[in-house]
Amino acid sequence: MKILHFADAHIDMANYGRHDPATGLPLRVLDFLKSLDTIVDAAIERKADMVIFAGDAYKDRSPAPTFQREWGRRIMRLSQAKIPTLLLVGNHDISPAIGRAHALQEFKTLQVPYVKVLDAPALLKPQDLWDLPLQVIAMPWVARSGLMAATGETDSSQAFSRIEENIGDLISGYIDDCDSSLPIILTAHASIEGAKFGGERLVMLGNDLVLSGGLVKNEKLNYVAMGHIHKPQNINGPGPDRNDKTPNSQPPVIYPGSIERVDFGEMKEDRFFVIADIERGRDTKVEWVQLTGVRKFIDCRVTLESSEHVTEALKKKLPSPKDMPGAIIRLIVEYPREWDSLIDESALRKHTVEAFEFHFVKRPQLLSRARIDGGQAVSALSPLELLDQYFKSAKVSNADELKKLAQEIIAEDGLEIRNT
Repeated sequence: MKILHFADAHIDMANYGRHDPATGLPLRVLDFLKSLDTIVDAAIERKADMVIFAGDAYKDRSPAPTFQREWGRRIMRLSQAKIPTLLLVGNHDISPAIGRAHALQEFKTLQVPYVKVLDAPALLKPQDLWDLPLQVIAMPWVARSGLMAATGETDSSQAFSRIEENIGDLISGYIDDCDSSLPIILTAHASIEGAKFGGERLVMLGNDLVLSGGLVKNEKLNYVAMGHIHKPQNINGPGPDRNDKTPNSQPPVIYPGSIERVDFGEMKEDRFFVIADIERGRDTKVEWVQLTGVRKFIDCRVTLESSEHVTEALKKKLPSPKDMPGAIIRLIVEYPREWDSLIDESALRKHTVEAFEFHFVKRPQLLSRARIDGGQAVSALSPLELLDQYFKSAKVSNADELKKLAQEIIAEDGLEIRNT
């Protein structure tokens, strides 16, 4: 059995860039659709026996009709090619309100040929899978609010502990009910204990309902097709990095990752889908297929140390001209607040005109708090003396002129300024 597995499409993540005049779609949406087209093409060209999408088609459960149309066109290509396709419902596909339709509902309602929506825990046997010699255990995203309402729990920590235990028992029961002569796949949209998010953040127990590592590494399983975490990884063996020397254990427990970079947190990670060759009685072989042409994210950070030639110094910190075209670039600059006028933002934007988008983030440093000379009390100083202390600490260049102006204002208006 040749299984193509992908997840976390999020095709309407149009948070950067302009619109394409020909299609009217945001250019960033076209990036995601390009990756999705590559995946669908691969499934057809390589004659996949099944496609498993492990959840999160959109950024939320209420996608615009235009985005639904584009997603539907790609899934219908798989249907027309008669490739059995499983669509698992993820956390971005469902509403927190009980009874509301999820974002993949139309494929279930219309009963699209060769497409099955998995929106409830289930054990699918060959008769449920177009007579393929295969068994699939499906665990879509578990909405915590719904489970708490169903169990009647009010203490979230106790509820999650009990729910995780119940889910573990449910999956273990499904595994025991499987035919040992046929391959078994577990697909779930969830976190796994020990998995890592993008940016190397360890999964924190309690934030999500978390599946135990022992549960998903059950040797009776032939492959575990996960979704939800955007960092490509194999929890039970080597990941996509060719230099990864992690021992190859069975079954592969795979997060393929998102199909396009969603934000700067994913800028260093390549994007993949996975093709798994599964045969009962043999180790499952995993092929990480890299998605090419993925949009580049480049992050530049600078702390200004000199007030001379500031704009030119910032230009030198930006990517080279050959790396600029088509990239999403962010420049974060820290500098003393009084240097703000020295930065020519328009010149920087002109310099990065070949970039897909340029984000300029200015972070003026807060001035250190002025200190009163030892032995002096604030109440003993006049407003002008306090102002003089501030100008010295801030190293204001035209302090004498400002002090003269302040003195004129106080004298002219007869203001009574109290020290507080």
